Amino acid sequence: MCGIVGMVVAPGRDLGLTDAHAARWRDTLAHRGPDDAGLWRDEQVLLGHRRLAILDPTPGGHQPYEVRTGAADDRPDLVLSYNGELYNDAALRDELPGPWRTRCDTETLASALHRWADGALPRLRGMYAFAAYDVRGRSLTLTRDPLGVKPLFYWRGPGVVVFASEIAALVAHPLVPARPDPAMVRGYATTIRTVLDDRTMYEGVRALRPGEALRLDLTKAELGERRWMHWAPGGDRGTPDTIVRTRDVITESVRAHLRSDVPTCALLSGGLDSTIISFIARASAPHLRTYCAGDPHPEPGDDRGPSDLEIARDAAAFLDTDHAEAHLDDAAFLEGWRGMVQHLRTPMSTPNEVAIHAVAARLRADGCIVTLSGEGADELFAGYDVPLRAAAEYLAADEHPCTPGEFALRAACWVPVDGAQAIFREGMLDSVLEGRWLERTYDAEFDAAAHDAGGTGLEAFSVMLRRVNLTGLVHRLDTATMAASVEGRTPFADARVAGFAESVPIDERIAWDGPGARTKIPLREAFRADLPGIVTDRPKASFPLPFQRWAAAEAPRLLGSALLAEWCQPEALAFVAEAPAERWHLAWPLINLAMWGETL
Repeated sequence: MCGIVGMVVAPGRDLGLTDAHAARWRDTLAHRGPDDAGLWRDEQVLLGHRRLAILDPTPGGHQPYEVRTGAADDRPDLVLSYNGELYNDAALRDELPGPWRTRCDTETLASALHRWADGALPRLRGMYAFAAYDVRGRSLTLTRDPLGVKPLFYWRGPGVVVFASEIAALVAHPLVPARPDPAMVRGYATTIRTVLDDRTMYEGVRALRPGEALRLDLTKAELGERRWMHWAPGGDRGTPDTIVRTRDVITESVRAHLRSDVPTCALLSGGLDSTIISFIARASAPHLRTYCAGDPHPEPGDDRGPSDLEIARDAAAFLDTDHAEAHLDDAAFLEGWRGMVQHLRTPMSTPNEVAIHAVAARLRADGCIVTLSGEGADELFAGYDVPLRAAAEYLAADEHPCTPGEFALRAACWVPVDGAQAIFREGMLDSVLEGRWLERTYDAEFDAAAHDAGGTGLEAFSVMLRRVNLTGLVHRLDTATMAASVEGRTPFADARVAGFAESVPIDERIAWDGPGARTKIPLREAFRADLPGIVTDRPKASFPLPFQRWAAAEAPRLLGSALLAEWCQPEALAFVAEAPAERWHLAWPLINLAMWGETL
């Protein structure tokens, strides 16, 4: 796990950065890679790398990594700057000629790209984002893994493209302007997503989409580009017994995600997903460490039932893991929230990000560098009963007041879709509402989900959760863990698991029992005999901390923010500031926008 930065320029243009300036820019990602750093450049290309050493932590894994075939001019054939992990590293090495100088998957990836070129991409299984420079062909390819577990952002100007693992690093480049994108400001307020499709909170800053590759032709005056999707979902159940196959697929994935040369642990909330992961990992790692974050002192009269901390303790005792906790009270939450916005230079997505970062900092302090996490189970195995029930009712209705994509948008909004006019000033909305960009974006996502699902039924709504919701969750995990120099791995959010899960009919993943629902049926049944009933039958729980009440302490920012004063109706800000805990679905995105405005 690492951080990458880089830039390319058209022929005849100057890169414009000395090695010293480039190193300072690269080192804005030092938290992603505290173990090593490297730079590589020629006339048109600059690649920077920060390394978090996970596999073969010797100097052999130094990046940018060069592939050389001994040509007379002594130039490398390929240069690679890579962030991620390959989980089929051994299988790829069996197909490649070698000889191997390291045990690091960087060498495997570089060899695969050199031998198979674009044909390597469908063969990769893992989480990754990388820049690969074909020196002799004078082209650079940017690529991101199928589910978007690893991020990659870029900005394009006249004859130049700049890219980085994080937006904060990208806008730290002297050429990249840090101007807000008004359409995304409205999109964020409605969805609390800082990336929608390929658009980000900054004007002109784009995200490479999950499973997308972008090739830049360095022989062209304007850096001609070609982009394509290198992964399409699909899978073969392999056996008529869904439950048996589910157990096999998940067990294999967890074991594959355990490969590491540094201490590895697991996040354990006591919910179904994290307990399954810890159960499987525990069989391979007898001294497994597990971690949970939560508030150790709930308010008197709190009737939410046992806390995550209590349930996680019981699960850890059952599994016999070495368990520890990261404690968050209101003061720690507020400090973490402010710090994350400053660090990321974007608003926060969900409040969970603070807790994830807190637990990542705790496990890193204990010496762990890799952690397993449960993102993906709900999206792939139909764990969200409320939106899926709403979608089923929408599909059953005789008339539909809006498109399926817009329905999905409206069903999960924070600031209501039709409430933007009451929140934002008319001048700001003129360009934002023109063309209904947000609604069209969700329509396009639903069309793509329907294509993946092979129809427009409930399966398409389930796939849309993978395309939109899961992409946001794995981005959240990446930013929160990497801020603490920790690699977060997601055995459920794995291309092989996704292909299998989405081949299981939706009515085998979720079933309605009157007002309730049985969710993630294959997961629950596959591990029912191994885990306590309180785990296998526990319904999905919401965010366990009272962030609505804690966030109210930041409400004064609503009336003191220059950015909000420019964008928002003063009456709307006063309305939210009057009762922020009660109006938390408005307060959370608006306070985040105010905090973000202070970083611009």
